[in-house]
Amino acid sequence: MQVPARFPQKDSSTPVLSSGDTSTANMVLIPGGTFAMGADTNQANADEYPKHEVTVSAFYIDRTEVTNAEFEKFVRATGYITTAERKPDWEEMKKTLPPGTPRPPDNQLVAASLVFKQTQGAVDLDDYGQWWAWVPGADWRHPEGPGSTIKGKEDYPVVQVSWFDAMAYCKWAGKQLPTEAQWEFAARGGLINTIYPWGNEHVNAGKPKANTWEGKFPYSNDKKDGYLALAPVKKFAANGYGLYDMAGNVWEWCSDWYDAAYYKRANRHSIDPKGADKSNDPSEPMMPKRILRGGSFLCNDSYCSGYRVSRRMRSSPDTGLEHTGFRCVKKV
Repeated sequence: MQVPARFPQKDSSTPVLSSGDTSTANMVLIPGGTFAMGADTNQANADEYPKHEVTVSAFYIDRTEVTNAEFEKFVRATGYITTAERKPDWEEMKKTLPPGTPRPPDNQLVAASLVFKQTQGAVDLDDYGQWWAWVPGADWRHPEGPGSTIKGKEDYPVVQVSWFDAMAYCKWAGKQLPTEAQWEFAARGGLINTIYPWGNEHVNAGKPKANTWEGKFPYSNDKKDGYLALAPVKKFAANGYGLYDMAGNVWEWCSDWYDAAYYKRANRHSIDPKGADKSNDPSEPMMPKRILRGGSFLCNDSYCSGYRVSRRMRSSPDTGLEHTGFRCVKKV
């Protein structure tokens, strides 16, 4: 399984200077340590193996996902225009598509992004086109397309942001995106060899622990956690490090390239790894991909179980979706 990609294009984002709030007021200091990175359950995919030892130095990480209110401060300060608000560049698109791919019609080469559409019944789960729609006018201010709004949702995680958008925000704030290793170490909350940020109790057992898809994906959601789609931050218990929504709600961008075989080539003991040197996704070899972690409100055991701490996801860095956001880290 993977996150669908929008029409790929180069990063032509607005230049951003580091002038935002660089404080650590809403961050948590994560102590350095060594952990076993990788799969803890038979739900895991091949790219989560083998489990290997990793040491990370101490770092700060945002207590929550970056919210609409925080992202709006950045946009107002810089005039930044997100990827979803810009028309795709066909000449750049061609470079990452198979030779001979026909040019999309003009009505698709417009500023747009991907929006979730609940289906009427069971569908082929290998075809994510069944529940994702390319919607002109969908962006961070209108996450479900024209007519939707973030008004009154200032404490919701910002979505419809690409990796480039997240990087621009981090630069403005004097921070960085977490490495995949930093993210997983933080998500585990100090626990050893557990499946979820809270331990080993199944995501659907007991009281709601995260914003996920409960029921039959993608057509029937029981909403036991109280939400059909996005939830505000801090609605579920924090993990052992005091971090919220490290499972569910929105997928979170990491700094690393995605390489399906990276764990197989990684050192048996790595110190502060930065990830692969380049992208390697055998399913779409021409399209570069970056790592996402943590799952979203769409995750369900029948589809992706993305709320597991070791679950790896990937998407092209210019992709924005209704269930994709980020949080930042900062060096000590």
